[in-house]
Amino acid sequence: MAERASERLLRLLGMITYLDRHQGVPVEQVAEHFRVSPRQVIEDVDTLWMTGTPGYYPHDLIDFDAASYEAGVVRLTESRGMTRPLRLGTREAVALVAALRAMQEAMGPTLDTERAQVLASALEKLTAATGEAAASVDVRLAVDGAPHVVATIGAALQQGRRLRLRYVNASDVASEREVDPLRLVTSDERSYLLAWCLRADGERLFRVDRVLEAEVLEVPVAQHVVRADAEEFRPDASGGLVTLHLGSQARWVAESVPVEEVRNLPDGSFEVDLRVGNQAWLRHLVLRVADDVLDVRPPEVAHAVAAAARDALAAYGPLASGA
Repeated sequence: MAERASERLLRLLGMITYLDRHQGVPVEQVAEHFRVSPRQVIEDVDTLWMTGTPGYYPHDLIDFDAASYEAGVVRLTESRGMTRPLRLGTREAVALVAALRAMQEAMGPTLDTERAQVLASALEKLTAATGEAAASVDVRLAVDGAPHVVATIGAALQQGRRLRLRYVNASDVASEREVDPLRLVTSDERSYLLAWCLRADGERLFRVDRVLEAEVLEVPVAQHVVRADAEEFRPDASGGLVTLHLGSQARWVAESVPVEEVRNLPDGSFEVDLRVGNQAWLRHLVLRVADDVLDVRPPEVAHAVAAAARDALAAYGPLASGA
């Protein structure tokens, strides 16, 4: 799956701090620490080498020891102040207080005692440092889903017990399955339960608002090894491969939709490959970016989207003529 720019930015910033604290680290060790390939580490270092503070002359750039780099060792020699302690302005501190309170509101009941104490301590110290400005922050954020379902999931996570779920998927097909809950995951719009599904014998993300019923079982959860990126949504590999050729104004698609590959083209446009299991979702996406669509492959997908657009226009016809 293609990596989002925000994900790479976080890794690049983390890499500077890591290398500042560990002078002279083999490329393979850096790759293992950040769970990426050695090739990706080299690409990241090459990017950082051309990054720095305004001015962007050689003495303004982040720098590495070239001799060590040629020997397969990454040695940071100039961080350009990227590792200095963060100094927050009032607005930034208030935003962080709001984020921590939202986390405490949404995930507090599911955290173990140690993590809950760390979260509470950080929030208390930051609130005290922010002063009166923090008093104006009032956050109410709840995990989306039926209250009794959310409460049951929280209880299972706290007790370390297996869950029996009645779940409806994106195709509106309901099923019953037993899962070992691992943790709650929140995104910008949705809340998910990351769990080990016994039926699939692997980790799965379940949208909490699609859980119809949840029951805590007496069976304790088993130990499972999950992927480092298990919290990221991945389309079903059995879904058909679709390629969209889009204009530059639709760049958000590559950043916000799970795509397998992105190919930037010389004219500024780009292509994305997607695995699609739900054709209705695909039609909605293509119609949403219709003004920036240059090509769709395979052709039958383009024909289906065009038919959906014609049907929509036909449905609006009588309304438009009667206006």
